[in-house]
This record gives sequence, structure tokens and C-alpha cells, in this order.
Amino acid sequence: ALIKALTSGCSVCCKSSWNQLQDLCRLAKLSCPALGVSKKNLYDFEVEYLCDYKKIREQEYYLVKWRGYPDSENTWEPRQNLKCVRILKQFHKDLERELVRRHRRSKPPRHLDPNLANYLVQKAKQRRALQRWEQELNAKRSHLGRITVENEVDLDGPPRSFVYINEYRVGEGITLNQVAVGCECQDCLLAPTGGCCPGASLHKFAYNDQGQVRLKAGQPIYECNSRCCCGYDCPNRVVQKGIRYNLCIFRTDDGRGWGVRTLEKIRKNSFVMEYVGEIITSEEAERRGQIYDRQGATYLFDLDYVEDVYTVDAAYYGNISHFVNHSCDPNLQVYNVFIDNLDERLPRIAFFATRTIWAGEELTFDYNMQVDPVDMESTRMDSNFGLAGLPGSPKKRVRIECKCGTTACRKYLF
Repeated sequence: ALIKALTSGCSVCCKSSWNQLQDLCRLAKLSCPALGVSKKNLYDFEVEYLCDYKKIREQEYYLVKWRGYPDSENTWEPRQNLKCVRILKQFHKDLERELVRRHRRSKPPRHLDPNLANYLVQKAKQRRALQRWEQELNAKRSHLGRITVENEVDLDGPPRSFVYINEYRVGEGITLNQVAVGCECQDCLLAPTGGCCPGASLHKFAYNDQGQVRLKAGQPIYECNSRCCCGYDCPNRVVQKGIRYNLCIFRTDDGRGWGVRTLEKIRKNSFVMEYVGEIITSEEAERRGQIYDRQGATYLFDLDYVEDVYTVDAAYYGNISHFVNHSCDPNLQVYNVFIDNLDERLPRIAFFATRTIWAGEELTFDYNMQVDPVDMESTRMDSNFGLAGLPGSPKKRVRIECKCGTTACRKYLF
């Protein structure tokens, strides 16, 4: 197909997709068995999206944008000519929703006004952009749980400056030292040798046989590592297996931007996700924090389990936790986790469910989380999300209004 296209005067973009190559063949009226383009289907066209609607003598017509063709080639087609059932359903769903919002009616008029038609085009383009972003996120994830993306609220598309990563990205001048030894247990849960990896650090085993955390908030979790004799199915390997639930990034309808909800039931005390980003020094966090503070948003998480030396910045590099919103009554709890790196200044940050979370519920954690030292054995955890880089004096700190809407709302995040 490439040779034929070139010899016919066509130019083929580097890294063109299969669909793009098929479009080029059809535009040049070339058959290509390797691409599945033959004389029989050479003139088959695919609907990219629908631009407009009208009804004439009870016959419905749609203005079609054809995939691979410019807007100047859009054509009006009767409904019976269109086989794109999913696109038709989505078009009418978007149309009805917007009609209700504008006119408190759901029945479409015989002709759409230009503003409404333009909105539907922008909505279709946004939906395609979000679908591409969803595919990109799932291509980059290394965890079992799938990610879906929804925005039924406004026309905002994917974030412009966000790179999905699965583990910490280490900033300049910071080194993660790999653990030198591991356990020799035959059964880490029932017959741990020397208390397994937690015992080696004078701490308790974190999980039950269902992988649910049984430690109080504030106590560290020590999982088995790459040096251990146990295998992948060891009950002390939970956080390192990554996100196991299907989650959805969605646009909130109350001005809180993007949020995350679970698409399946999550049991109490189950691991949900890690907070992942770029590890930076506290000095760099202070510099970035001043910038983020002026922007009214921050993704800085202090790693202050023993001392405030490092911070995780998930503003540019991060995983799905980047989109988890704050709540004064959250359903996620933070734990410090140590696996292949035992430097207590550099824990991994894991979120566990504080209660049963039902499918469709939004996931939240407290950005200003405090652990009560009276009700725990270890007092070394004080993970204050978002405070890094903000001036220490309450008089100087910009107060950010809380929008969580819970009965326990403190009215301000910080």
C-alpha cells in the first residue's frame, strides 16, 4: 500500500495508523489486499461523527462528517443510510441533554439552531479526544485495573500537561537504594521466619489472608521484596501488584474538576491505589508550591514519615491518583509502604479503603490528613497533602475553600 501510494503521488505520514493508511488508499482510489481495501469496499465510508440534524416530512436527516475527509465533504444523509447505531444513540443522548439544559425540553426540533449544532460538533470532537486519551492511559498502565474517562458536564478535554506513570519518577539528585536482603519464609503469613520482612524492621505483618490491611493508620507496611524467597502470590505482596479495580476518571458537576470513581465494589481495608509522582527535595517543593499556590491547585505530598526531606509532586507525572479529590469525610486512608527501598525518608504512599465502597462511588482522601498519636503505636506518620511549599504562617497561607459538601466539611482545605 505504501509503495502504491507513493508511486501515485500520495504522501504517507510517518507512523500512520492502520485506519489512516486505509483512508489514504480510498482517497487515492487504490486497492490494497494487505490493508483489506478492495474494489468491493473501496467506496465504503465510515462515519466519524454527526454534525447536525433536521426532519423533513417525517424523514430524519443527519449531516455526516466522514472519517478521513475534510469538513467540505460533509453530506446530509437519511437515517436509513446510516449503520452507525452507537454514534446515532450518542448524538441523540447529547442532543436531548443539551435541550433539557437550554429549554427544559427533550424532544428535538425539526431544525437545530446553529449554536446547538456547533455545540454537538464540539461535544463529538471532545468525546473522540477523551476516547484517545483513555486508550493512551490504558496503553501506559502496568496494572490490572482498567481506566475509563467520562465528561458529561462540560466541553473540557484531556489535561494538556499530564504524563501517566506507574511508579515514582526520581528527581535530580535523589537516589533510591535497592534492598539488599529478603525473607526466607516458607509461608510468610502462617509461618514467617523471624517475623518476615515486617519483623526484620521490628514491625507487624500488615495483611490478613484476603489482602486487607489490619494495621492502624500511622503504622508502616513492610512488604516482601525482590530479594525474598516467596513468589508473586505471597500474601505480603499487595501494593506492589498495583491497582486491581476498574476505575473511571469523570468530570464532576459541582465545580471540583476531574474526580475518580470506582466501577466495582471495594471491600473495607482493601488496597485501592498508590499516590505516584515525581520525587523532589523539600527545597524544590517550596519553589514549585509557590507557583501552584498562585494557580489555586497543588499536587504536592510530603514524605514526612520520619523527617520532611522529600516530596512527591504529581502535577505533571502521576497516575490516576492525580485526579482523586479531597473530602473531609474520605473513604480512603493513607499508609506508608516500604518494599524494595527501605529508606524511611522515601516511603511509597498507598491508599486503602476505610469502609466498603460501592460501584459508582467517588474515591476521596483528606488532603490535610492527621493521624491521632493517642490511638496508634507508631507516631511517625504525618502526611499533610498539599502543604509542601506553602508558607508556614497561617496569616500568609492562601486559604483554599473546600467543596466536598459533606456534613463533616471543615469549609477550607488548608
